[in-house]
Amino acid sequence: MRVILPMQSRHSIELRQHQKLTLTPQLRQAIRLLQCSAQDLELEIAQALLDNPLLERVEEYDTEGGGSETESLPDDRDFEVSAEPASRLRDGEDYAPPEAIVAPTLRQHLLEQLRLTRAGDRDRILVELLIEELDDNGYLTTPLEELALLLPAELDIDLSDWKAALSLLQSFDPPGVGAASVSECMLLQLRRLEYEVDAEVLECARKLATGHLEMLASGKLTGLSRQLGHEQGVLIDARRLLLKLNPKPGRNWAADVADYVRPEVFVRKSGGVWKAYLNPAARPSLKVDAAYDQIIRQHGDAGGEALRSRLREAHGLIKSVQQRFDTILRVASAVVEHQQAFFEQGEQALRPLVLRDIAQELQMHESTVSRSTKQKYLQTPWGVYELKHFFTTAVGLEDGDATSNAAVRSMIHELVAGEPAGKPLSDNTIAARLAERGVVIARRTVAKYREAAGIPPAAQRRARARLDEAR
Repeated sequence: MRVILPMQSRHSIELRQHQKLTLTPQLRQAIRLLQCSAQDLELEIAQALLDNPLLERVEEYDTEGGGSETESLPDDRDFEVSAEPASRLRDGEDYAPPEAIVAPTLRQHLLEQLRLTRAGDRDRILVELLIEELDDNGYLTTPLEELALLLPAELDIDLSDWKAALSLLQSFDPPGVGAASVSECMLLQLRRLEYEVDAEVLECARKLATGHLEMLASGKLTGLSRQLGHEQGVLIDARRLLLKLNPKPGRNWAADVADYVRPEVFVRKSGGVWKAYLNPAARPSLKVDAAYDQIIRQHGDAGGEALRSRLREAHGLIKSVQQRFDTILRVASAVVEHQQAFFEQGEQALRPLVLRDIAQELQMHESTVSRSTKQKYLQTPWGVYELKHFFTTAVGLEDGDATSNAAVRSMIHELVAGEPAGKPLSDNTIAARLAERGVVIARRTVAKYREAAGIPPAAQRRARARLDEAR
């Protein structure tokens, strides 16, 4: 007979020690601000200034801003520029800045032409709808069949009405507006040149614009001449005529503001060594309103939890902004130290560098280094570069050393720029020239770097050179 005894559970107390990273709101904010570009950071700060009445921006002439937590580094004084408003330069004079001249948009330009026509109310409304569908280049991206479905059936507007409205729109300035493709845009512009160009050249240009633009770009004149039935001289004149046309007729009226970046870090030489310095113009200066801060600290609990929370948020944001720029400066300084030769010699002296190298050197995580270099820009003697530009993979050299793939691409650019116009260098020849410089790579690697740099093959460069000579 077997007796099964019940299992007895034992209770014990055990002490274990381990580390755990908790993403506090302050840490989340610091990570988010580090990832922001300079423009996004300005938007974040602008929103914080609207939401938090205790937070203030330190103005340029604010005498109370001397103790700000975002005070400029002493070495940054060489970059300080005077931002004295023009009105302050007039001692007591009544001065009003001239009103800005606002250029008309493409939509306004077309609507003004429509107003001068004798179109009826029906056609006028349809043309206005077409104008609203134009993109910045002046193209009609929505097919007429789709537009016809948008209007109620009881209006009795069919496709022929839309075509008539489109024909009226395409008669406006700029020539080519309202086209659905580059080919149609060129044909519309060629239509206005019927009495100004030789008839055979115009006919050849129309054929080219209809379906042979890619073949023309490749420079295959002999095949085009045989296919279209025109002599090469006529073909060259037709190409010259097409080059005078505007493939983006609406761009002259585009209201887009020019894109620009503000570098957050400058590089300059000090004591024979290139060093990185923060750009104070890109770093916002913030402070907590002194009056609110004093009231809350003096009255303690009487200040109210809401105000104390706002005070913590304000100090937290100031600290996070300071940490952001401190981290960017640390990473940029390490990058500049590794790439000293680049600032002296240019692109071809760029050394191999990966995120792991900087992360290990600064004892940071690679993701932190990545956030510190993405959309963060560096002002160098050779121009403004994104910090990520300085991270490149290695390419082996014949002597056992290594260079970067960016340096190899720069060498290929230099070789192609210096090649004879009628005898472009093949990929094999470029590989041989690189080998003479100690960079041994295969022909297919040369082709990959050439394509990535946007350089066409040798045959296409030779054909384009012949076309340019014919011009």
